[in-house]
Amino acid sequence: MCKFASNESVYLHFINQLLKKYTVEMKNYFSEFLGTFFLVLCGTGAVVANQESGGAVTHLGIALTFGAIVSVLIYTLSDVSGCHINPAMTLGFSFLNLFPKKEILPYAISQIAGAIAASETLHLLFPNNNKGLGGTLPSGSDVQSFILEIILTFLLFFVVIFTSQGRKETQNSAGFVIGLTVFLEAAFAGPICGASMNPARSIGPALISGNIGSLWIYIFAPVIGSILAALTYKYLALSKEL
Repeated sequence: MCKFASNESVYLHFINQLLKKYTVEMKNYFSEFLGTFFLVLCGTGAVVANQESGGAVTHLGIALTFGAIVSVLIYTLSDVSGCHINPAMTLGFSFLNLFPKKEILPYAISQIAGAIAASETLHLLFPNNNKGLGGTLPSGSDVQSFILEIILTFLLFFVVIFTSQGRKETQNSAGFVIGLTVFLEAAFAGPICGASMNPARSIGPALISGNIGSLWIYIFAPVIGSILAALTYKYLALSKEL
């Protein structure tokens, strides 16, 4: 009888730990879904609102919206899931062994699902919008936008990794600095390539609007940019240790 009770206790403890781990993981995935949803809803929503209002939001207003929502989300969700809200950032962290590789796919799926849900929401709110729902499209050549997106994502992840892994004072200002970086990049590069720096942000509007012709740029370029930034961080961090 005692042996049975002991085995039952071990079994219940195992189930309890399993459920606790599952709950934490689901919270992380939902946090990434929610964060990316609001990123795309607010950011691309500003683009759509600008189109619908005849330019009332303005280009700088769109850039500011993207930067502000990123900053707000970082301060809100960082303690839950890390607030990656971007598959390229998730890959970069994993490349540096700061994020488990087995979580890359669930995070990416959550982020892309959030982006698609946001774009569908905008489509329902603005059913007559036929200008891409705030999607990213090159204004020049594909090669130009591809290179620019690599550079932009490099800078973004470079800032993200140094602020998130820096001293406590630096970490405290990470949300503001990262948001400012997004604003800066969207302000000067938005009219050229869309300044996506985020595969999920581009996938959502592209799938819902059907404008997928140049989507490959905004999937592969940010990944390359984040990996290059991770390699640079490794080199600089190692040099600092030496």
